[in-house]
Amino acid sequence: MRTTVLQLRCQADTGVKKMKHLILLFSLSLAPAFAEKESQKTNQNFSSNNASHKRLKRDWIWNQMHIKEEIDTPLPHHVGKITSSVRNENAKYIIEGEYANTIFKVEETSGDVYAFERLDREKKAEYELTALIIDRRNNQSLEPPSKFIIKVYDINDNVPVFVQKVFNGSVPEMSPVGTSVTKVTAVDADDPTVTGHATVTYQVIKGDEYFTVDDTGVISTTRADLDRENQSTYEIIVKAKDAPGSSGDSSTATVIITLSDINDNFPIFKHPSFHFKVPENISVGGEVGRVKVEDVDEPQHRNTKYSFVRGDYRDTFEIIANPFTNEGIIRPKKPLDFEKVAEYRFDIEATDPTVDLRYFKSGGSRSISTVTIEVTDVDEPPVFTKLPYEFKVRENDPEIRTLGSVWAHDPDAAKRKIRFIRRRASPNGDYIRVSDTGIIQLPKPLDREFSSSYNITVAAQEILEDGHLSDRESHAHVHVIVTDVNDNAPELVYPEDPRVCENAAPGKVIIRISATDKDEVSPRGFFKYSLATEDSNFSLIENYDNTANITVKYGQFNRELAKIHYLPVIISDNGDPELSSTNTLVISVCKCNEKGNFTFCEERAKQVGVSIQALVAIFICIFTILVITLLILLRKRHKKDLSGLGRNVAEIHEQLVTYDEEGGGEMDTTSYDVSVLNSVRKNGIKPEAVPSPYAQVQKPPGNITSGAGEMEIMIEVKKDEADNDRDLLPYDTLHIYGYEGAESIAESLSSLESGSSDSDIDYDFLNDWGPRFKMLAELYGSEPNEDFVY
Repeated sequence: MRTTVLQLRCQADTGVKKMKHLILLFSLSLAPAFAEKESQKTNQNFSSNNASHKRLKRDWIWNQMHIKEEIDTPLPHHVGKITSSVRNENAKYIIEGEYANTIFKVEETSGDVYAFERLDREKKAEYELTALIIDRRNNQSLEPPSKFIIKVYDINDNVPVFVQKVFNGSVPEMSPVGTSVTKVTAVDADDPTVTGHATVTYQVIKGDEYFTVDDTGVISTTRADLDRENQSTYEIIVKAKDAPGSSGDSSTATVIITLSDINDNFPIFKHPSFHFKVPENISVGGEVGRVKVEDVDEPQHRNTKYSFVRGDYRDTFEIIANPFTNEGIIRPKKPLDFEKVAEYRFDIEATDPTVDLRYFKSGGSRSISTVTIEVTDVDEPPVFTKLPYEFKVRENDPEIRTLGSVWAHDPDAAKRKIRFIRRRASPNGDYIRVSDTGIIQLPKPLDREFSSSYNITVAAQEILEDGHLSDRESHAHVHVIVTDVNDNAPELVYPEDPRVCENAAPGKVIIRISATDKDEVSPRGFFKYSLATEDSNFSLIENYDNTANITVKYGQFNRELAKIHYLPVIISDNGDPELSSTNTLVISVCKCNEKGNFTFCEERAKQVGVSIQALVAIFICIFTILVITLLILLRKRHKKDLSGLGRNVAEIHEQLVTYDEEGGGEMDTTSYDVSVLNSVRKNGIKPEAVPSPYAQVQKPPGNITSGAGEMEIMIEVKKDEADNDRDLLPYDTLHIYGYEGAESIAESLSSLESGSSDSDIDYDFLNDWGPRFKMLAELYGSEPNEDFVY
C-alpha cells in the first residue's frame, strides 16, 4: 500500500495577496490482489495495467474560492482557479457536485472556475464542489478527487423586516415614566458575522410624545399622566433600519397600546336628588327604589358604598349596592306606616374606599344626593293589639262561660268597625266560640283529659260603609290552657296472668303492680296502695316509686278450696281532693315442681269488654238492616197490588210449554185442555200445571165472538201490565209453525194464510190499541182494495 501526500496551495484570486498553504493529507488505500506486507514503508506499491511503478508527490493548486453576491458586472464572473503540479499536456480539469456545470463551470485546460449566475448570499451562502484531473485520452484520473467550497460574500443588501405588521401591548394607566409596554422585533437577512450588516436600530416615528423604543425593541412610556378615561388606546409607528452608515433603507410596523384600568375615580350621582313613591304595605326587604351613580372606571374597579349623611334613617332603611349595575337599592328594614310618617327625606353619600389615592384626580372624593320617599296610603287589614292571646281555665267548671276577648283596630284614617270570626280550631269542634265583638266564649266546660290545650285562629275584618265585610283580614292565634282538677281516681295497670304456687313460702313476691292516673301527677307524692281486706293469704308492700309488691302472707294455698283468688286493691292519688279506686286482682293458684316452676294452671276465662261506642255502632247496624228489610217487603207488596188481575193471567201463561214439535191436531186430546182458560176467566181459579210435553189446542166452546172478547180482555190486561212495569220483558211471543195437524179444528196458525182466510172475525179493534199493534192492524184489518201478494 502506498500513501500519496497532496499539498494544496491557496492563493487570493486578486493575485495580490497570497495565503498560507494548507496541507491536507489524504490517505488513499488501494488493495490489489497481490498486496504485500510492506505497511511500514512510506511509499506503497500499486498495480496499473499489470505494471508496477513508483509515483512522485504532487500538489493541488488553486486560488481561494470566494465571490461577492449580486455583482453587477457582466457574466460570467471569475471565481478562482484549480490547478495541480501534474505536468501532463493531456490533463483535463473537471468539477462535480452541487450546481456544477450549471452555475459553476471550469475551463478544462487552465482550471479557472466561473459563475454564470449572480449569487445571493441570503439564498445560499456557500457551495461544495469536487475537483478532478483526468487524462483526456483515456479518462483515467491523474490525481485523486479533492473537495473544495465556494463562499459567497455578503454586501449588506437587505432591509430589516418586522416579524409581524401589527404589535399589541398594554400598560396600566398613570404608570411612571419608563414603564415597559411591549417589545417589537425586526430581522435582517444579511450576514450577522460581518460587522454592521445585520445590526437593527428602532425609532418611534409616530406617537413619540407618549412612548419610546430602545435598540432591543422594548417600548416604554415617556409620560406619567396617561389616563385611560381620556384616551384608552394609542396607535404608534415604529421604524427599523440598518446600523448608521448603511444605505438607510428601513421598514415600519404598527403598535397598538391599550391602557388598562386602575381604580382612580370616585362614583358620582347622576342626579342631585331622587324621589320615590311607595305604598305603606311594602314588605320588609322589598325594593323602594334605586339611586344611580356614574363611575368611569371599569366594572371590576367599581366598589361603591352608600351611607346616610343627613336625616339618619338607617334604622328604617338600608342601601345595598348592586354588584352588577353599581346602583344603590333602597330597602325598608321595618314596616312603614302612612298614618305615622307619610314622607322621609335624607341625604346619602356615594364613595369608593378602594380608590388608589396616589392617582386621585381633583374634584372631590364625595358625591351627595338627596332622597325623598313618599309613603302612600293603602287599605290595611285590622291590627290586633296583642299577639298572641293566651287564656287559662279550670276544667269542668260550669260557671265559666267567658274567657276574655281579642281586640283589633283599623289602622287607616277611616277607623272602620271590626268584626271577628273564628277560622280554625284544634282540636276541631265547637269547644270555643268567638263573638262578633271578639269575646272568647265556652259553650260547655272543657275536659283536660280530652285535651289539655285548645287553639283557635281568629280573623278580624273591617265592616265597610255598605255593611259588607272587607276582603282584607288579619289573624290572631288564641291559645287556651286547661288547668287540671283532680277528678279521676288512679287505676290499676292489670298485670298479665298473675300466678302463685300452692306451696309458696311466706314472703314470696307474686307480682309487682302499678297504677295510672288521667290527671296530672300530684307533686305531693306517689300513689298509695292498700288491700281492702286483711283476711287473705296475701300482703301488700309499697315500694314508694308508684309501685307495690304483692307477696304471700302465710303460705301453703289449698287448690281444693280455691284455685283462683280475687284480691281487692285500693289505690289513692294524694290529690286535692284525694280520690281512690278499688281494683280486683285475679291470682291463680297453680301446681309447681320442687324448683318452683309452674306445672299446671287452670285456664281462666278472659274478660272481654265492649265499649259503649262499640255497642252504639252495633245497634245502628242492626237497625239499618231492619229498615232495609222492611222497605224491601213493602216494595214487593206494592208490586203485588199493582199487578191485580193480570197476575192470574201471567201465572197461566207461565204454564205454557214452548216446544219445537207440532201438535197432533184434533186427535191429540190427552195433553192440555184449552177450556181451562175460559174457566179461569169466569171463576178466577188458578189452574194446576199439567206435566205434559205437548199442548192440545182446541176450539173453545161457544161462538167466535165470545172467544175473541175474552182474548181481548186478556191482551188488554197484559198490555196494561207491560206498560206499567218497564223492568220486565213482555210475555208476547211469536211462534211460527211450519206444519199443522191434519184434523185440527183450529186450522193453520201461519201468518201467511191468516190474511187470506175467510174468517169472519173483525180485527179492526187492533187500531185502537196504539202503535204497538199497528203492524197487526195493517195485516188483519179490513181495508178496501187491498191485495196481499205472497
